[in-house]
Amino acid sequence: MSKRALVTGGSGGIGAAICQRLAEDGFEVIIHTHRNFTKAAALADAIRAVGGCAEVSVFDVTDREMTNLAVQALMDTGPIQVLVNNAGVHDDAAFPALDPRQWHDVVDVSLNGFFHVTQAVLMPMIRTRWGRIINITSVSALMGNRGQVNYAAAKGALHSATKSLALEVASRGITVNAVAPGVIETEMSAQTFDSARVARIVPMGRAGHPAEVAYLVGFLASERAAYISGQVISINGAMV
Repeated sequence: MSKRALVTGGSGGIGAAICQRLAEDGFEVIIHTHRNFTKAAALADAIRAVGGCAEVSVFDVTDREMTNLAVQALMDTGPIQVLVNNAGVHDDAAFPALDPRQWHDVVDVSLNGFFHVTQAVLMPMIRTRWGRIINITSVSALMGNRGQVNYAAAKGALHSATKSLALEVASRGITVNAVAPGVIETEMSAQTFDSARVARIVPMGRAGHPAEVAYLVGFLASERAAYISGQVISINGAMV
């Protein structure tokens, strides 16, 4: 029986590439979405069309009760043994002008979402003594970025959580790692980074591709990465 993987924020650019990669690697993929069911359903159809296994789950990662109910329903048919915490939002502003809503919304999705979803799937992982938890963070958490104090704070906290949780579950056959992308070609990044800016700030002179992030996630989810845990691995074209 193939292992099951839940990818939060699975309908976005990086999330979709991760879902496709894991499906190609033989996982049964659960594509999580909150507001983009149409995109998630189309992605699931595309994965199934080439012989993969995929389904869609809709819930709000910031809502603890809703998350618990949704995840428990998913686990009625078996444990989730790979979790990719990819859901995240950014709402940028210079810190003096940062609205409390902007702070709390960004922290709520990335950090509280990690807490809600990871805690819900963890005990079955422990019982099966096999699991992979992969947190998608950001180069902003490593080097900072103007206008993203809220985003950097949320993603930086995930780095610390990654290291601490890795220590707690290391003896149970579960690895916990973070992947910190730099500038990646997605609809969201296109609103912020034009080609001239990318050439200026990325030593490689280009944005990364979602598939490049997905290959790294796929490796960390595999048996071959069994001795890698508690690490923050950045994929950023030599930005830092």
